Amino acid sequence: MDLKQGAATWWEAITSGFGRQDGLELDVLRLVLVVGIPLVVTLTPGVWRFFGMFVTFVHELGHAFAALMTGRVVKGISLNFDHSGQMNSFGRVGFSATWAGFWGYPAPGVLGLVLITSAVFGWAPLALSIGALILLVALIFIRNVAGAVIAVFTAVAAQLVVVFMPLEWISVFVAALGTALAIGALKDLVKVIRVHTRRRGVQQSDAYILSRGSSLPAGAWLTLFALVIVACALGSGWILYSALALG
Repeated sequence: MDLKQGAATWWEAITSGFGRQDGLELDVLRLVLVVGIPLVVTLTPGVWRFFGMFVTFVHELGHAFAALMTGRVVKGISLNFDHSGQMNSFGRVGFSATWAGFWGYPAPGVLGLVLITSAVFGWAPLALSIGALILLVALIFIRNVAGAVIAVFTAVAAQLVVVFMPLEWISVFVAALGTALAIGALKDLVKVIRVHTRRRGVQQSDAYILSRGSSLPAGAWLTLFALVIVACALGSGWILYSALALG
């Protein structure tokens, strides 16, 4: 297959996702794949070391998307192998900066809920195609070597899934990815709360940075993070339960 044929195959796979399929119904096997594997991925330290980088990528993309929503200009995204990252943007101070600063930690939980909902209601191929395109576009915002490695690997993996994943398993994959992101958001929430309770590295925390630019203390921002993340996790669980009930 030459480059032109490969590009045509990829684009056909992308565009074929812009449609609806049957919704996900969870039997025992699918339940294990959608819930069991994400638990292993997120709770096994050796595996989380790698998947956590993707969660950080989503975190920073959450900042970037929120910044773009309010008219800010995204200068770049940096990612590191230790699960840290940074999104730089410029624009008006005040609401736009606060809005962009808030949507980092909640982003994986929100995306997890969106992916699970799309899988259960038959829109998994669409979610997968859009996600693959977003990851490609995101490459232009990466500004460091580690970030480029993480972003390129993630983008390539997404394109391979789009092209080679059998249609009947796309909803399972998308729901499993959503579950892993929901759990990952909870893990990162616990991590940032521990940073504040132990008072180590607080100055790099989103909650601390938000408190410096607003009238709310860091604890209030942590509470808001928790409310959104837990609500998304509960919503994700409820939607998966409804799919199990239907099965």
